[in-house]
This record gives sequence, C-alpha cells and structure tokens, in this order.
Amino acid sequence: MNFDYTEEQTALQDTLRRFFARDYGFEHRRAMSRSADGFDRAAWATFAEFGILALPFPEDFGGLDGSAVDSMLVMEMLGRGLALEPYLPSVILCGGLIRDAGSAAQKEALLPALSGGELMLAFAHCEAGGRYALDHVTTQATPAGGGWKLDGAKAVVLAAPSAHKFIVSAQDGTGLSLFLVDAKAPGLSLRSYPTQDGARAADLRLDAVQVGAEALIGPAGGALPLIERAVDYANAALCAEAVGIMAALNEVTLDYLKTRKQFGTPIGKFQALQHRMADMVIATEQARSMATLAAVRADSPDAAERSRCIAAAKAYVLQSARLVGQQAVQLHGGMGVTDELNVGHYFKRLTMIGLTFGDVDYHLGRFSDSLLAA
Repeated sequence: MNFDYTEEQTALQDTLRRFFARDYGFEHRRAMSRSADGFDRAAWATFAEFGILALPFPEDFGGLDGSAVDSMLVMEMLGRGLALEPYLPSVILCGGLIRDAGSAAQKEALLPALSGGELMLAFAHCEAGGRYALDHVTTQATPAGGGWKLDGAKAVVLAAPSAHKFIVSAQDGTGLSLFLVDAKAPGLSLRSYPTQDGARAADLRLDAVQVGAEALIGPAGGALPLIERAVDYANAALCAEAVGIMAALNEVTLDYLKTRKQFGTPIGKFQALQHRMADMVIATEQARSMATLAAVRADSPDAAERSRCIAAAKAYVLQSARLVGQQAVQLHGGMGVTDELNVGHYFKRLTMIGLTFGDVDYHLGRFSDSLLAA
C-alpha cells in the first residue's frame, strides 16, 4: 500500500500550515477562547474557502468526496494550530451522520450549508452516567401529531452553544433513533460552559420538544450502527489531531532545549535530556503510524475490523500523547504549565482528546473484546 501523500494533499497541508503560522497565532487563539463564541468565525469562513468544510461530503451535495485520510491530514493541521473551531463535532460527526444516513432532502438542505460555513451542527448523544457506552440513552422519542416528541437530557454536547441545529439520539420504543432538532425549538434549553481546553460545550434539556416526521435521520430504531460508525470516524480524526499536537510539542520543546542555558551551555547538550527528546520523537512517529492505520480503516465496510483497528489506534495514540505531553511540560520546567505558554494548552487539549469517546482503558477493553470475539 502506498502511504505517500498526493500533490493535492500536500498542498492542502501546506495551505493550512501557512494559515496557522500567519493568521492564527497563539495569542490570537487565547483571545478567541475568551470571546463570547469561543472560536474565530472569520477562521471558520476561511476554512470554508479552503474547502475543508466540504471535504468529507459527496460532490452531488457540494462536497469534495474526500476520504478519511484526507480528513486525517486536516485534523493533524488543526491539532498543530490548536484550533478552537468546531470541525470535529460539526463536520466530522454530524456531517458524517447526514452523509451516511440522511435522506436526499436532508442532504440537499444541510450539506451545502455546512460546506459553505453557514450552518453549524452539534451531536447530542452522551448522557450522564453513560461513560463511553454508545447504547446508554434514556432520552425518549414518542410519536405525536404526525411527528415526534422528545424528552430527556444530554451531557457535554461539544460546540452546542454555537450550533444552529442538533442531531439528538433517543429511544423510540424499537431502538435508538436520530432526530434533527432546531436550536431554537420550544422546550429545548442549554446550560453552556467552557471546557478545559478552551472550547465550549453545553448540557441540553429537552422537555416535550416537538419535531416533524421529516426530522428522523435514518431508519427508526436503527441508529446504533450509524452512531458507532460516526464515533469510530471521530476517534480516527482525534488520533490525527493528537499527532499534530505531539509534533508541535516536539518542535517547541526542541527549540527550548537549544536556547535555554544552564551552567553556560544549552540544556539540549545534556545527554539525559537528549534521550528524553528522542523518546518524544519516537512516540510521535509510532503514534502517526497508528493514526494512519485508523484513517485507512475508518472507511472499511467491515464494522468489526474498523472498530478493532480504531480502538487499538486510539489506545496507542493516547499512551504516546501522555508521554509526549508530560515530557514537554517537564522539560520546560515551571513555565510549561503557565497560561502564557502554548505548551500547557497543547497538553490540556491532549488530555481532552483522551477523555472524548473513550480513554485508554476503554479502548484497550474494546480491542481485547474484539480479539476474543474473532
């Protein structure tokens, strides 16, 4: 298998690298994290111009027909840039669900607007007490008035404060179903808050929220396999983002070791620190290999193989991320955890990735179970 990037993929990465270096510096990112939106809407519009919002979608609906590997390249650059914009929840998760399960009318109405940056979506699925179990849903969908009535609560809905619409999971009596709910729907309330990495999330409450029959996404009662695929895809994307962050941490740490002096010499000349830096680089490159495996398998029609490979990748990448993040902080000393230095912010984002859709222990368990079932 050829793992060399095409000219188009390399050009896309270079474009994003230049954008983050020129227009999305660390101080700008800090300012955006404290803004009302929690991200840069101008950057979101720029992402639309670059075409990355349209990347995973079919050409028939304004997309670019990109693969999971293409999305991996984008996520790696977003990780390097420590981007706050809700690419994962809006494009990868919700856009992926519409692409894979939406009706032709839903795709026509949503995907072009999502690709153009005019529409933002959020996936309201996780609930209190569910940990990482995707089938733990107590929100109820009851047939009413030719449509559906939704009642329940959702926890830690990523990018919820900026979303125009939500994709909400609920039990309909026959199984899990997905529904498209407008953010301003009567009976829907949000409690918003910042997350540890500077982004935004919210807890949702649905009290007799009425939606039409056309709000159903995919088959009634048949949403669990769709959710599992979307979350696998999201985990593959998170692996790529983590690799981008680790690569950035390696660069800033190496630069620091070259310039920080003790006893009149750069600390990078101390052999013990050179060994630690080498361990960081090795861990990053091994994680890159696993992230590539996850991206290649994310489009696999074999659900068991896809799940097994992505679980293995996520567990390994998270272990590498902890090593690289901790070493980067320690090699910078006390300043490694200050708010004024990007190292601590990278580490916070790695920590949040490690808690999103499954931690190391959870994915090791998934991988082990898949081997026993094989």
